[in-house]
Amino acid sequence: MTLSRRSLLRTATALAAAGSVAAPGAAMARRSGRISPEAISIQLYTLRDQLAADVAGTLRDVAEIGYRSVETAGTHGRSPAEFRAILDRVGLRATSGHHGLDRDVERIIADAHVLGHRSVVVPYADFATADEWRAFADRLNDAGRRCRDAGLVFGYHNHDQEFAEVDGVRPFDVLLERTDPRLVGLELDLYWVAHAGQDPVALVEAQRDRIDRFHVKDRAADGAMADPGTGTMDFPAIFARGAVREYVVEHDNSPDPLRTARVGHQYLSEVRW
Repeated sequence: MTLSRRSLLRTATALAAAGSVAAPGAAMARRSGRISPEAISIQLYTLRDQLAADVAGTLRDVAEIGYRSVETAGTHGRSPAEFRAILDRVGLRATSGHHGLDRDVERIIADAHVLGHRSVVVPYADFATADEWRAFADRLNDAGRRCRDAGLVFGYHNHDQEFAEVDGVRPFDVLLERTDPRLVGLELDLYWVAHAGQDPVALVEAQRDRIDRFHVKDRAADGAMADPGTGTMDFPAIFARGAVREYVVEHDNSPDPLRTARVGHQYLSEVRW
């Protein structure tokens, strides 16, 4: 997410979704080389300004573009029950959501059930020492166990800081090694992987069994975020390495969020590998 969002979440030692449960239809998606309509989602953080002005109208616009699923980042001044009611009216499902561990895990689980989530995702973490990352990994295991017991898939969403060494180790490696893959999966943000200088194709090849969903945002030649399919990312090569539960459109600072939603949906509907 953006730096402003990072500062909001920095104090939150966050919680999130992915998990070791196999994605429905994953084998079929890999064989067919296309994305089913049900697997195309959008992270509503992309549309936060529009949602702040008009929740119902914005969600209706999202549904009219063709989305069937969304990923939440808050409920924009509405209670979880109120937000769910609007989703139901416009024909959308909030299949996953970003929730911060600054809140009680049981409260997060309760809200996730009301919203209709099948996954809970930790959106952000950043620590100055390797020991803090290890302690955070332990917290992820605990939250993942509680989510699993409640019938929810759980995981963590990366940015780029997880790939910068701290005390001689990469936080990303700490999280992989210290969390239980049966409890904690990955929501892999492909832009941030590439922005950190990593090879998304190789990473997906190596960790595909832990990846529950992709955040699909493109990277322009100058390093800026771009709408899916308009930048330099080789998404077909990435997608061919591992089928996931959902492909989530996102742009942290889109100049035209509804255009991003349209372009992203069209790209994911048409991409083949």
